Amino acid sequence: MFERLKRAMVESFVGTVALGYLLAQCIMHFVGVFAAPIQDWVARKEYRDILSGTGRLTGFPFDFALPELVRFFLLLLVWYVLLRWLYFKPVKKVPSEPASDSGQPT
Repeated sequence: MFERLKRAMVESFVGTVALGYLLAQCIMHFVGVFAAPIQDWVARKEYRDILSGTGRLTGFPFDFALPELVRFFLLLLVWYVLLRWLYFKPVKKVPSEPASDSGQPT
């Protein structure tokens, strides 16, 4: 069953499109690793009047990068597994029917 699915995905280029989409998502989450802390830092600076008081966080919030980092590594792992499964192991060819010698004198 998996061989038929693999062959269909490789021959119809659905696997290639899916791998490209997964790689694009990996890149977006990698960028998010750096963007999430900056976004939170800017938001806290902008709303410092609202957040003023006890318990205010100071410094750069690197802990906001952790969820994006986990998403990045999980998507990269799924992308790599699919890449190995689809393209690094050769697709088994289905044997075609042998050509008959009809019309040839014996």
